[in-house]
Amino acid sequence: MKGKDFLSVADLPSDGVAQLVERAYKMKRGKGERPLAGKEFALIFEKPSLRTRVSFEVGIRQLGGTCTYLSQQDVGLGVREPEADIARVLDRWVDGIIARVFSHRSLELLAEYANIPVVNALSDLEHPCQAMGDLLTIQEHKGSLSDKNIAFIGDGNNVAASLALACASVGANFTLASPEEYRIPTNVLDEAKRRATAAESKVDWVSEPSEAVKDADVVYTDTWVSMGQEEEKAARIAIFGSYKVDEELVKAAKPDFLFMHDMPAYRGQELSEGMIDHPNSVVFDQAENRMHAQKAILAGIFGD
Repeated sequence: MKGKDFLSVADLPSDGVAQLVERAYKMKRGKGERPLAGKEFALIFEKPSLRTRVSFEVGIRQLGGTCTYLSQQDVGLGVREPEADIARVLDRWVDGIIARVFSHRSLELLAEYANIPVVNALSDLEHPCQAMGDLLTIQEHKGSLSDKNIAFIGDGNNVAASLALACASVGANFTLASPEEYRIPTNVLDEAKRRATAAESKVDWVSEPSEAVKDADVVYTDTWVSMGQEEEKAARIAIFGSYKVDEELVKAAKPDFLFMHDMPAYRGQELSEGMIDHPNSVVFDQAENRMHAQKAILAGIFGD
């Protein structure tokens, strides 16, 4: 990864995904690594965030680096200034750009015009840092990733896309249950299936949540209405009404299944009131592990 951009899980070879998760696992239990000493990062956030912002800021400091937070009001990405100009200016001052954006194209332009690495902290197409934290969480609780059955219920969104690529890379089986028009984008699905074939796992889609969760090791859901989709809220809630994860649905999963949600969670919509605090819920482990996974990503790109 050294010196490379990280815009998609697909930027890593399949074995690189497993290696990154293992590095995150070791870094979580280790002390004193400071591979970012003397390095400065720009955090460009078009979207507000709790977990992403704090986990990056704290993680960077723990690894010896420093960072400057830049909101949309500060930068005006692609509005007040084109991405190309912003990239070439920041390139003179900082060692890396971490960007949480509405459009994946903004990331691509930053990466194209900056000589320094760019890391995707979320775009409309992918959320690769989340997927790495998710794999770390599953490995911690299940001991391995190979042959595990991951059921994702709801929208085939950026989180689902990155998780499908990540699971396929490490030999885990990934099944999305969604309305047909909300499946994972075809180009991402094709790459995930290619990786799954090489790893002897599978990536699948079904329309019925009950079919996806049968014998699942992990049941995962996410919000039905992401930032930037507020005008679609009423329509999406109606479309996804039968995709709520609740205590009845998860009875079909394995008894020791993990319930996962990347948060923020909207109780009463994509999940029932009690699922966050379900005995099998690991959502707060996920939140913690975002930081450890991101530290492993930054150490891989900027460390020795």
